[in-house]
Amino acid sequence: GELAQKSGAFTVDYARVDVNDPRYRGSDGKPDKAKFEPVVRAVLAEKMSLAALQKYDAVVFANTTGDLPLPDPQGFVDWVKSGKGFIGIHSAADTFNATARTAGFRPYVEMLGAEFKTHGPQVSVDAINQDRDCAACRHLPATWTVFDEIYQMNSFERTKVHGLLTLDQHPNNKTPGDYPIAWMKEFGQGRVFYTSLGHREDIWEPNSPDQKGGFKNTPEVALAYQQHLLGGIRWAVGLEKCDARPQAMK
Repeated sequence: GELAQKSGAFTVDYARVDVNDPRYRGSDGKPDKAKFEPVVRAVLAEKMSLAALQKYDAVVFANTTGDLPLPDPQGFVDWVKSGKGFIGIHSAADTFNATARTAGFRPYVEMLGAEFKTHGPQVSVDAINQDRDCAACRHLPATWTVFDEIYQMNSFERTKVHGLLTLDQHPNNKTPGDYPIAWMKEFGQGRVFYTSLGHREDIWEPNSPDQKGGFKNTPEVALAYQQHLLGGIRWAVGLEKCDARPQAMK
């Protein structure tokens, strides 16, 4: 919402439920799924039905997780493919990801371009900027130092995405390899932007008052991350042009 207000480029609507609301807590004081899940379903039924989606240009999954109770998951994927935008942030890659606790939904994973595998301790990395002409990365240096929870992925195929940020070594043990952080891709007539960054509060907000364990990212890094998101959103909704064809590892 703040990015939309600052940029003036788009407006934002929300489909969200605060599961920490006292109304949804059990006798132990913790969120009670039986209490909040029907509310989540009702909100998504209202905001994410195929009829409701027709008034939007794009949808953002901001740190979602698990199998979301969308009214029509395949219809949603087809809606994006028809010419709409999708923006996934951080654990959007751990959404509809088949695990021991969730059934998953493969068409979503294929739309996104990868699925969460694991992560190590939060760490500082020097992310390689793969496209300094793209709106999501043109403000960033050739290598951008950022501290966050860095995902490793399954089902990632570089030949199917346009890389934006990546690592050429494992974020924690430094084993050489291909460790993507952010990318974009055309999906049918639609556009998909994903960044795995966004776990820590101090990467979202400069001088976040709620940062646990002290600050690891400077306000400048947080502002650069906001611009990273804004550029990706602007591309996904068609306000920015970018050559989104897959490119070789740089």
